[in-house]
Amino acid sequence: MDHFFSDLSLAEVHCDLMRNIVSLRTSQDLFDDLSDSPDEWRLAQHVESEVKPLPYRSNTPIIHRPFEDAEWFNAITYPFTHWQISRFSPGTFGVWYGSTLAETTVYETAYHWYHGLLRDAGFENESVMSERKLYAVFCDAALLDFRLLTKKHVELVHKHDYTATHAIGARIHREGHPGLITHSARHKFGENCVVFNPRVLSNPRYQYALTYRLEGNRITVEKNAGEVWITLPVD
Repeated sequence: MDHFFSDLSLAEVHCDLMRNIVSLRTSQDLFDDLSDSPDEWRLAQHVESEVKPLPYRSNTPIIHRPFEDAEWFNAITYPFTHWQISRFSPGTFGVWYGSTLAETTVYETAYHWYHGLLRDAGFENESVMSERKLYAVFCDAALLDFRLLTKKHVELVHKHDYTATHAIGARIHREGHPGLITHSARHKFGENCVVFNPRVLSNPRYQYALTYRLEGNRITVEKNAGEVWITLPVD
């Protein structure tokens, strides 16, 4: 394990990272099950804003989604409160993943959507659609730089064997480092930032909605409804 860390440098990351999450293109208004009147929705919004201690406030109405509390939770907080097995976590602590390019997030999430969800559920031969949203999140941290190690240590970007990266993630989490930056295992030109401390993340901003479609042996991704942005082979 020490050989992974002996020659590491730090990468100063003070920029937006792209975060790609499952989400509907159009969310339901929060209070429309209480009344059919928009005026009463606004009244309910006012009451909630008066009684609920929100950590983030602005002039954006609470009734509209995404609103800031939800944006912060969806784009930043969720993986730190809902632990899952991933490349750098065995599922015993939370890890946040963001990419320097929006395209990289598509390659990463499309792979896991197909291999980790559709194939496991037996839907790999069906026509399936999924909706997602892309957020920009500001990262302000000095991250451990693993990019120069990926050519020498291919286990860092192995398609599905996470043995080495789980050990690396466990050490980083234990020692309290904010995170790391590494090359993407799915996107040739992509880089991913892996964050273990949510305090280095801020200012989540919705960018646009995405639609993934499994069609035969390929996945098409739409940024605008009906317009294909990226096509990926299923492998």
